[in-house]
Amino acid sequence: MVLTKTKKYTYIKPTQKLVKDFLEEFKMRYSEFKKEHLIVDFSENFNIKIEELILFLKVSVQHKKNGTSFVLVYDGIDVDEIPDELSVVPTLTEAIDILEMDAIERDLGF
Repeated sequence: MVLTKTKKYTYIKPTQKLVKDFLEEFKMRYSEFKKEHLIVDFSENFNIKIEELILFLKVSVQHKKNGTSFVLVYDGIDVDEIPDELSVVPTLTEAIDILEMDAIERDLGF
């Protein structure tokens, strides 16, 4: 896993071939970035199933409770099949847009 921290968010790029292997390392290192806005970029991984993305639902819900954002980047998934509590977008640019929209919602008290 490669971490890149910016002023606004932490960008995580999995280096593992399997989502389950990445999730294992992610959970082990979660305390390093649990209070930060996170973008996890799966854009270079192919054949990820919806079930694998949904494994991150609990993390997403916890982030929202903590007042931070969690966004997955992956193209080729029908977003209508993804739970509303999980943000999945096709590009990094859209992930950054989601972070900004979440910040506005928090500022407005939503």
